[in-house]
Amino acid sequence: MFREMRRSRQQLTREEAEAVLSRGTSGVLSVLGDEGYPYGVPLSYVYHDGKLYFHWARSGHKLDAVRACPKASFCVVDQDQVVSREYTTYFRSAIAFGTVRIVEDPKEQQNALLLLAQRYAPEQSQADHQREIDRFFSNLCIAELTVQHLTGKEAIELVRAKAPDTP
Repeated sequence: MFREMRRSRQQLTREEAEAVLSRGTSGVLSVLGDEGYPYGVPLSYVYHDGKLYFHWARSGHKLDAVRACPKASFCVVDQDQVVSREYTTYFRSAIAFGTVRIVEDPKEQQNALLLLAQRYAPEQSQADHQREIDRFFSNLCIAELTVQHLTGKEAIELVRAKAPDTP
């Protein structure tokens, strides 16, 4: 169902790709938008137990697109070092493919928002997180992308740096 990576030497292991998702703070969600046009939108997220969680408004392009076709991909760039003398970049990224569902259960919504709060404001207390969640809860839509396929890739120079004897 999913294509094999053409440059397989540069493919990250599942664990390395998950580490990219865990380290990242933003990525691009791509869905099938209006009139069949791809729609890619940058979002904050949290990765937990093989799922990505997002929040957005209770109406809008993302929500309409997901309701029409729940298949999506989410791309996170972990490293992007421009090396001008070599006319390249030393990159590392991961792409998760899966289906998005809108979380309707209030307890699941609260849990996802707590994960997001802990991710982006780890210095705040549990009580602070809950106050902020309560403040915005009625205005938010929570989405969950269940990862069905995860792939990652890095520049050949980074591969070689891990194993210096590699040509």
